[in-house]
Amino acid sequence: MDARAKKAAIILVEYSTKIKKNDRVTINCNNESKELALEIYRQALRKEAYPEIRATLAGQSYAYYANASEEQLKKFPKKAWYDIKNTDVVIFLGSPENTRELTNIDPKLVSTRQKILRKIQRYRVEKTRWCIFDYPCNALAQEAEMSLEEFEEFVYSSTNIDWAEHTKKMNHLKEIIDKGSVARIIGKDTDITFGIKGRKGVNSGGTHNLPDGEVFTAPEENTTTGYISYTFPAIYGGREVDGVKLGFEKGKVVKCEATKNEDFLKKMISMDKGSCKLGEFGIGTNFGIKKFCKLILFDEKIGGTIHLALGSAYKECGGKNTSGLHWDMIKDLRKEAGGGKIIIDGKVIQEDGKFLI
Repeated sequence: MDARAKKAAIILVEYSTKIKKNDRVTINCNNESKELALEIYRQALRKEAYPEIRATLAGQSYAYYANASEEQLKKFPKKAWYDIKNTDVVIFLGSPENTRELTNIDPKLVSTRQKILRKIQRYRVEKTRWCIFDYPCNALAQEAEMSLEEFEEFVYSSTNIDWAEHTKKMNHLKEIIDKGSVARIIGKDTDITFGIKGRKGVNSGGTHNLPDGEVFTAPEENTTTGYISYTFPAIYGGREVDGVKLGFEKGKVVKCEATKNEDFLKKMISMDKGSCKLGEFGIGTNFGIKKFCKLILFDEKIGGTIHLALGSAYKECGGKNTSGLHWDMIKDLRKEAGGGKIIIDGKVIQEDGKFLI
């Protein structure tokens, strides 16, 4: 097998999820990522763990939403609940054969189902050791506008690194977030402020995402004011929303517009009580990722960018906002994109994509 894939498997097993004897491990994949799934499976067995591979079929999600009744959409999956409560480690290998499979599915159907699954998703995040890895496949390479060979190099060069060392370098940024009270983002068509007092920063370095590289926290729920214009398309459920501009008052979105799929944006923002508020403020720290590729796992980590997510907050940050939505949207603060600043308690900690700390 590809030696780079084998190294990625070692990082996932040894570092990201720290699989050990007697762990109950679930490996989610499809046929595209079977090579990596099998290598993780072999390594987990050598650790004397109990791994299980769960594969999905191309078109399965579309078949579900195109045919499921309202009763089926709202049915809580007791078996999935039992399974997650009896799982220690979950590894997701993202390798879609069609990234736009759900483009023509009514977003209300997806949001209805997401609300039902929220309990399971929250348990997985809080109670298991989990990691998501975007495996290089043709569909993702096409989204990134690369050949498969180019995309493989792009993926492995940003994932197969010394994550312990990267995390150590970013600890100072986490400390600034931990001590901060007010964050402000200034940039092209952007001036937005929110409270972070009492919230914790998380230095994310290869434990939950590969690639990784961000420091994030949860804004205080009712403090966001101002406006922001996002640089890149915001993608959710296979739908691409371009030219997103949001205005906030007292924590809530009071104005939203987009040049493409604006109706979808508005539906997602009105999904539930928490979907109109910010759940995450993240700062990208992986300067090895230089190109936007329409894959949030990569794009939100780009060094010199920030992302603000609408919807659910992470409890480990002290966040309290709950929602069936968690939608990351990215603002490029690098000079070539118009520049910008990250300001914490009146001090500029980053300007034009370069840290000043």
